[in-house]
Amino acid sequence: MIDAIATSLADARTALDRFIADPVALERVAAAARLLIETFEADGRVYSCGNGGSMCDAMHFAEELTGRYRNDRRGYAAMAISDPGHLSCVGNDYGYEAVFSRFVESHGRKGDCLLAISTSGSSANVLRAVNSARAAGMPVIVLTGRHGSVLESLADVTVVTEAGAFADRVQELHIKVLHILIELIERHFHPENYPAAE
Repeated sequence: MIDAIATSLADARTALDRFIADPVALERVAAAARLLIETFEADGRVYSCGNGGSMCDAMHFAEELTGRYRNDRRGYAAMAISDPGHLSCVGNDYGYEAVFSRFVESHGRKGDCLLAISTSGSSANVLRAVNSARAAGMPVIVLTGRHGSVLESLADVTVVTEAGAFADRVQELHIKVLHILIELIERHFHPENYPAAE
């Protein structure tokens, strides 16, 4: 059992080291942060979506922005598309592929931003949400786990965290990217929360 634990942690470290060593990936994280900062500077809202673990990540991203990440500061207008009433209503009436796009059609406006998460890069309902956001004039950030996906081709910024054959490693890097995005937003608007000595 200990060997399995050590192997799992080593695999995670290898995936993280590979990501750190990729200058294109790091620049894409910076570009995503700039898009989010521009959205909040213009009083826009950020919506996030994903399935399964990616929905949990989308929810975590939004609540860290509306709540508190490290130190006290104002809340930011962020919302995960995760309301069970909405999901079950739209899923029942239009099918599961429409659960995110219908929300974006209803709430998204030019000046808002969509952060869409799909480890495979091919989730049909996430793809439809991205198309709805583009139709509304919203910029789109995509987090995925493989290069060359349809989602990547439609996004303004795509952060790809290739991390092996399974979604868990991809998701582990996604949560790190999301935390970094939140930190960069805070550093921009609240530099006092990040003393120079840190």
